[in-house]
Order: sequence, then C-alpha cells, then structure tokens
Amino acid sequence: MTNPDIVIIGSGIGGATIASGLAGSGASILILERGEPLPATPHARSTRSIFVDEHYRPKEMWREAGGAAFNPGNYYYVGGNSKFFGAVLIRYRKEDFSELEHFGGVSPAWPFSYDEFEPWYSKAEQLFRVRGTLGEDPTEPFHSIPYAFKPVPDEPSIARARAELKGLGLHPASLPLGVDIEAWLKEGKTGWDAFPNTGQGKIDAQTGPLTAALLDKNIKLETGAHVDWLEASPDGNSIAAVHYTQNGSQKTLSPKLVILSAGAVNSAVILLRSPSPNTGTKGGKGLANSSDQVGRNFMNHNSSAMLAIDPRRRNDAVYQKTLMLNDYYLSDGKGGKPLGNVQLLGKIDGNMLRANVKLAPKFALDFMAGHAVDWYLMCEDLPDPESRIMVDGKEIVMQWQRSNMQSLEGLTKVMRENFRACGYPIVLSRPFDKRTPSHQCGTVKMGNDPATAPLNPFCRAFDHRNLFVVDAGFLPTSAAVNPALSIAAQALRVADHIRKMDLAA
Repeated sequence: MTNPDIVIIGSGIGGATIASGLAGSGASILILERGEPLPATPHARSTRSIFVDEHYRPKEMWREAGGAAFNPGNYYYVGGNSKFFGAVLIRYRKEDFSELEHFGGVSPAWPFSYDEFEPWYSKAEQLFRVRGTLGEDPTEPFHSIPYAFKPVPDEPSIARARAELKGLGLHPASLPLGVDIEAWLKEGKTGWDAFPNTGQGKIDAQTGPLTAALLDKNIKLETGAHVDWLEASPDGNSIAAVHYTQNGSQKTLSPKLVILSAGAVNSAVILLRSPSPNTGTKGGKGLANSSDQVGRNFMNHNSSAMLAIDPRRRNDAVYQKTLMLNDYYLSDGKGGKPLGNVQLLGKIDGNMLRANVKLAPKFALDFMAGHAVDWYLMCEDLPDPESRIMVDGKEIVMQWQRSNMQSLEGLTKVMRENFRACGYPIVLSRPFDKRTPSHQCGTVKMGNDPATAPLNPFCRAFDHRNLFVVDAGFLPTSAAVNPALSIAAQALRVADHIRKMDLAA
C-alpha cells in the first residue's frame, strides 16, 4: 500500500481497536507491526518453556537509569502484549476519573468524566466479548449495557475461596474476562494468565478487534515493520513521514494521519528518537514534546503475588483466575485512604515458582503450588515527571520512581490477615519485579493544557495536527486495575472522533 490515508503503528490493544473503529470509513489504513504472528507450537502450553526457559521473551535489553541492563517483559507479536495478558477487561471505577487522595499523594483527575466515557466502555466490552456479571462488587460503576456473556465459572476450590471471603463479610466478585473458556481448555488444560494465545480461546487484540478490522479491504497489516522515527514537516506542525525498517530495507510512508500505538514505552521512545522540527522545541527533545512531558509520568502499578497455602487441602483448579475483591479499593476498610485491587492469578505450578526460587527442590515447589490459592495485589502508582522513559543512543532507559508503596504494604497486611482468618496457615507474598512493565502507562499523557500534556483529550498531539497516540501512554493515571479495557474504550472514542475529521485539512 503506497502512502495510505492513515498509518497505525502497532497492533496491540490501542492500534487494533482503533483500526476496528475506523473500519468502513473508506480510508485506506496500513497497520505496521514490528512482530510476527505467534506460531502454534507445544511451547505455548508448557510452563517450563514460558516461565523457566523464557522461550517467548524478547531478545532486546533495556537499562535502568544508573543501573544494569535487563531483559524486559515486553512482547513483540501481532496483538502485542495482549497475546500474553490475563484477559481482565475491567473498568476504572467512577472515582478514578476524579482527583483522589492516596497515602503516597494525589492521583489527578482525567480531562473528562466517567459518565462521558461510559458508553465507550460498553462498546469495548461488546467488542472483546467480555464475560461478567453486575451486582456483586459494591465499587462497580454504572453500566448502560449489561455484560453479554455470563462470567467464567469458578472451579470448586475457587468457589470455596469465594465462600470463605464472603464469610468474613467481604464482597468477592467475578472478574470480567475476555475468555471463551470452552475454546481455551479444548486447546490445552492450562490457565491463560501469561500464556500465549495461539488459538481463539482468549479475546486479545488480534483475535478480537484486529480480526474484525481486517475484514475491511481498505485495512492492511504489514509485519516485521520496525518503525524507527517520525519526520516532522518543515514548519513542525504535522508529521510528514514514517520511517521504518522491514526485511533489512529502509522504507518511508507519507500518510495524511499517523496513529502511534506502539505501547507506552515504545511510543515514547519513537517520539524521543525522532528529530525535533527545525523551528525548535521549547520543551524536551523529540516530537510532540513542547511540554517536555514525553516519556515522563511512567506508571506500572505496585503489585505483589500472594500465596494462601493450606497443606491439608489441595487446590485442583486448572485456570483459577475468576475472582476479584475491591473492598479496599476506595478505602483501607477503616475509613482511611485507598489501598487497591485484589484478584486471582492464573493457577501456578512448580515451574512458575522455579522461575523465581531457583534453588528450591522441585518436589517442594510442586507441593507448595498444589496447595496454594494464588492472588495478585495491585495498587495505584502515581504520576511523577521524574518517573520516566529515556533514550541513550540505541538504548531504552527506564527510570521508574515507585510511589504510594504504603498502599501496597497496607493491602498486603490486611489480605494476609484475611487469608489466615479463612483458614490458610501459611501466607507468602513477593512484590513483582520493577523490570516487568506489563501494565506500563502514562508516558504521553492526555490533558487540557499543552504546557503540561503532549495530547488533548482525544489523544491528538497538541504540537502536530495529524498525530495521535493511542495506547496506554495516554493514561493520566494508572488507577489500581488492569488498563486494557480503558485503552480499548478510548481507542473507540478516538476512532469516532477521527471519522468526523476532514483528513485533508
């Protein structure tokens, strides 16, 4: 496709969903994806291949500011990181759209309200065929359309855990999930959390919106296309060209509109690596950066794994990940500030534990995993301009300034007490490594003021009239839930906005 109307960079949740929202518009659209489709091989359901041998990890290395290089948990395939996600498609709570005080500081308000955004959440839930139910979670915001599918059912050991938590006066609720459980289990008796999706069981960016988008003959996908930099027009007011490498060749496209959806880290990197226009940049280097905020406000959630272990009872769950608990989402349960979200992890086994506990004997890890219910504790990471993604030559540099850790400490303490009260004598917890950017967000945030934000509320760059950034980078806050559905909802909202634009203007 020569010089299409629109180039979308990246096929993850943001890029695939905005492509589906633009289907039928009549515009010629080319999606550039640096990765290839995930092949269906035995590795896809092998916990040893995935977690011990790290078969799917990228070959690249990033570097911590002032520290050592590390191999990031960032995946490059058609569908992006969503190919490995836990398929949790949950709305931010209504309160997340307003200024909210935390133990570690204040989470700022969004540039629009939950009520304005709500219809797009409903559309995104329909697009991703979300399984869920209303009425169980007291923090659940208003839904104009109920879930179209019933929730993924609890397995017996998880139904028992749900009853135990209810017995404490808590409100465990079904996780909203983009999983066709029958299709998933037909391809292998494993969980889906962190497992690559090579079939149709998990509704990810590829199997959901990208598949729908590519039904439009005007939308094409090119793989193995690594976007290196964007070129500004001589006056600096627009993007003149997209420069990328494919099969060792340097290529250039000059579309009318560029939508950058490479993920919060890599979208910031592409902008920072792009030469500033000749007119100069008042703020930071690169493009869309007169505010000097590109790469800043990096957020990644403060989170821990928690294993509730009862050596007397075996947990025979296969997939496990069907419950969440938001009793501590808006307060600490005692009238204090928010703590966060609790949800199940996919069922772990000895190989998954081996990836983190190298020296323990395998039989001990297998016993521990077989008698544990595995949970994920997640708290809000607050935006900080000094928490940032930078580039140093060809290197990506991560300077993550963790915030609000008091919330994670509080959530860990109260959940340890709850699980012990439920009859689990052993409760172990371990924070997730800061070098696993699975919920990366905030690096190209949206806002109302071009002096403090690179993007307007429709994710259009203030500096360049034909550039949009639509991935987790636009998020002004991380909240304390998985970001996928919020990215998809905003992508549909932005697509609707673009359809009303005159691309020639």
